[in-house]
Amino acid sequence: MKKFAWIMGIVLLFVFAGIFWYKFYFVFGEGVKAGSLNYFVKKGVIFKTYEGRIVQEGFQSPSAGELQSNEFRFSVVDEEVALQLERSSGKHVELRYEEFNGMLPWRGTSNFLVTEVLMVRESASATNKELPYSQ
Repeated sequence: MKKFAWIMGIVLLFVFAGIFWYKFYFVFGEGVKAGSLNYFVKKGVIFKTYEGRIVQEGFQSPSAGELQSNEFRFSVVDEEVALQLERSSGKHVELRYEEFNGMLPWRGTSNFLVTEVLMVRESASATNKELPYSQ
């Protein structure tokens, strides 16, 4: 009976470890999103994480006749990617991301984790603005 309990304990430990890995470390999806970087901040009480949001062009609505902004909320772990995004506020960015089934507090508050900045350029509205007057 003792041997059976040990075997069941080990099997349950492996099953729990597999479920935990699948929930928090298995990359569920990968992709690229582009849009205007709305904000990017480092925040948190215990775990300081980088969080951001881009607003994508166009509108997406869950029901006909309504307008809703299409936002993409994400987290960043890599310091180099975070530095690139800190300097890109208000610009059009193209980001490569990974999607996880669950989020971990030290990885951010989103299931989407940005791994690379592919492109940064001035947004179309910023190029049409007049420069401030200087003497």
